[in-house]
Amino acid sequence: MSLSPAIRSTSTNVSFEPTGRDGARDLRTIATGAFCDAASMKIVHVLRAPVGGLFRHVCDLARGQAERGHEVGIIVDSTANDSLTERRLSDLATNMSLGIHRVAMARDIDWRDLTATRATLRHAAALDVDVIHGHGAKGGAYARLAAAALKRHGRAPAAIYTPHGGSLHYSPASLKGRIFMGLERRLASLTDGIVFESAFAARTYAAHVRLARPVTTRVIANGVGRDEFDEISPAADAADFVFVGELRQLKGVDILLEAMARLQKEHAATAVIVGEGPDAASFKALAHSLGLADRVRFPGAMPARQAFALGRTLVMPSRAESLPYVVLEAGAAALPIIASDVGGIPEIVAGSTTRLQPSGDVQAFSEAMLEAIIERDLVVARARALQAAIGRGFTIDAMTTSVLNFYRQVSPN
Repeated sequence: MSLSPAIRSTSTNVSFEPTGRDGARDLRTIATGAFCDAASMKIVHVLRAPVGGLFRHVCDLARGQAERGHEVGIIVDSTANDSLTERRLSDLATNMSLGIHRVAMARDIDWRDLTATRATLRHAAALDVDVIHGHGAKGGAYARLAAAALKRHGRAPAAIYTPHGGSLHYSPASLKGRIFMGLERRLASLTDGIVFESAFAARTYAAHVRLARPVTTRVIANGVGRDEFDEISPAADAADFVFVGELRQLKGVDILLEAMARLQKEHAATAVIVGEGPDAASFKALAHSLGLADRVRFPGAMPARQAFALGRTLVMPSRAESLPYVVLEAGAAALPIIASDVGGIPEIVAGSTTRLQPSGDVQAFSEAMLEAIIERDLVVARARALQAAIGRGFTIDAMTTSVLNFYRQVSPN
């Protein structure tokens, strides 16, 4: 990849764009840059698990880059091989001119990290890539170690890293937190640029990792596609509320259930809790103990838009988040949302009239849920204002443009 001196960046200063609480200014500023699509690039994305919001982000970004004329490939874990994963990867492969390469990657730190790094290096060298973009802690480590090895042998791919929550949720005082943050500090010296999906993630990374030397960074929000702005009509038998996500304590399903129990005094509300996860059994037991067995159902996992039609209002009482896709997706579909004031969620609702609730506050969620039932016109109006706000600042097109601009800015070539 050849860049003219006018658009080559050699700065190593931390460069967060000026931002308020919402972080939206970052996206608008970067999206108007002058670097996009000036020359075709060979780009490979590295990630471990092809599931969840991280995988959706990589798919959207990789497809967007391919549509702009770039050659794109994926390096991903080979041990995640259920039928759904295989179908998703098969669908993605049609756009990936550099192919999809499967490598055994461990969830925790172990000896397979060495073989995964070597395999990433081998694929990146064979593809002669211009950019290696690692996603999540594992993908970020493999990508940057491989890029460093290529640079020692006379090549100069840009090493890009995007944290996706994960390790940033660990307390820096915990054993795992100390290990992960220590590794992040060491890997930062091998990094040409870091893309954060939210201003919250950028602040958390800066506070927890405490880099010894600065790295060029940008906040570039995730986006949704044009077709996702089609409003979803609730099914005829839709419940009052729907939750969509992994069933674990971090997502606050217990807060939703406790709020539902309080709400029964005012209204016999119903809910559908969509998803699977390690705490599913305990949440079902809690629903039963609260007397909600006939008011709450757990249908398992399903695509988000299909799940949205099962309820009239999305409830997302998370204890921690980065920039959750489910809020972007529901907001784009004009589904009313009751969510916690955590992570990057305030950045999504900025510029709208949607109100967020204090994390863990059962009473606040119960009151907001009652309002969603008895003040339906008001909450629908808020949902449409949020839909408009998301349309202004959180699109796949804007995300793709911004990331490509950033690659060119930090490229060592």
